[in-house]
Amino acid sequence: MQGLTLKPLVTAMALTFALGACSSSTTGSGDTNLAPNVVAQQIIDNNAGNPFFKPYDTYLGIPDFDKIKPEHYLPAFKAGIAQHQAEMQAIIDNPEAPNFSNTIEAMEFSGELTSKVASVFYNLTAADTNDALQAISKEVSPMLSSASDDVLLNDKLFQKVKAVYDSRDSLGLNTAQSKLLVDAYKSFTRGGANLNDADKTKLRGLNDQIGKLSLEFGDNLLAETNAFELVIDNKADLSGLPQDVINTAADTAAKRGHEGKWVFTTSRPSITPFLTYADSRELREKIYNGYIMRGNNDNANDNKQILAKMAALRAERAQLMGYKTHAHFVLEERTAKTPENVYELLNKVWPAALAQAEAEVDVMQELIDSEGGDFKLAGWDWWYYSDKIRVAKYSFNEQQTRPYFSLENTLKGVFYTANRLFGITVKERTDLPKYNDEVRTWEVYDKDGSLMAIFMGDYYVRDS
Repeated sequence: MQGLTLKPLVTAMALTFALGACSSSTTGSGDTNLAPNVVAQQIIDNNAGNPFFKPYDTYLGIPDFDKIKPEHYLPAFKAGIAQHQAEMQAIIDNPEAPNFSNTIEAMEFSGELTSKVASVFYNLTAADTNDALQAISKEVSPMLSSASDDVLLNDKLFQKVKAVYDSRDSLGLNTAQSKLLVDAYKSFTRGGANLNDADKTKLRGLNDQIGKLSLEFGDNLLAETNAFELVIDNKADLSGLPQDVINTAADTAAKRGHEGKWVFTTSRPSITPFLTYADSRELREKIYNGYIMRGNNDNANDNKQILAKMAALRAERAQLMGYKTHAHFVLEERTAKTPENVYELLNKVWPAALAQAEAEVDVMQELIDSEGGDFKLAGWDWWYYSDKIRVAKYSFNEQQTRPYFSLENTLKGVFYTANRLFGITVKERTDLPKYNDEVRTWEVYDKDGSLMAIFMGDYYVRDS
């Protein structure tokens, strides 16, 4: 959901990027002796046409997607990081005793330019990426990682945060302020603020390696997902598939250069109906394996070694931070708190879940045997025979309900429910900037009729 201005986004993302000021080496300036605010201004002056460096001239400050180009991101990130470094240094240099306002709140409201760029960039890399954005991501990710470390490992800044945290009980903070303070303090302690200098240097290296491997893993997975296609040229192989699924496969084939054929991919809207309805067991097996083997094909996109390296580096980082395992480190901030609690819950659920699964397998195997199938139920059979049993035992045919759950009907239902529960109403707009023609935009009004936000919905899977 896009707010009325970028400030709500900045506030929501502030702690992530407010802990992200960086050294001058990451700003791209040729002179590392320049003050960060000077570096930022130089970048801005040298990129006068960059839409990130001025307020959006759009309705309610919606990002001006029509004007934002790939070449605008890197200078904007560099300027934002340098600008934010100056903001963090100002907090450190403040001669007044640290308090909630001049330390925690100041951090919360810093980093606006970085957040402005990131809120657009990472939305696009998640929903509508391309080769140019992927290349930028590889360059930006280590910059942000290094920037984050520069703040979290800055002892002068941490001592200011710690001073406020240690006096929290006497500050008269409200619930939101208390949570913000605790979260900020935890971000530092969990980010390595209490380590000695040698271990801080080691942590930087681990964070950098893990970040790069994570990007490589994601790129490989996307490449594998996009590379797989099940091309069907025999209409008989479409047996069992609903007509709308067949039509979509024909459209996909045409877009991929297979005119007159049908193409299925490992994207959920394609693979799920194929596994559910396709009568061809051989083809179900092929697409199923295409999905589960992504990143495990001993090719240029293989992720096995990357996963092994990431696991080892995460374990090393956790132990450096004083945790037994990476799971102990991550779960400390989750509901479960410890791996032991997770396993305790799983062990409680496991017997009943296993018994139910085995019972379902028996029922499906009986159906397979009754139809003369000379094979044991496999992973690529589960959806297909589950659907058959639903139809036979419960007279439930999902295809008969599909017309009632078209996108339009679903949206109407969601908005109707929001209105009944919260008094919210919406009004669709077709004249506002958007990053893809398939995106739809609504104004969202509160129960008193005041405009709350702009909501952008992106409902179609694409190769990116």
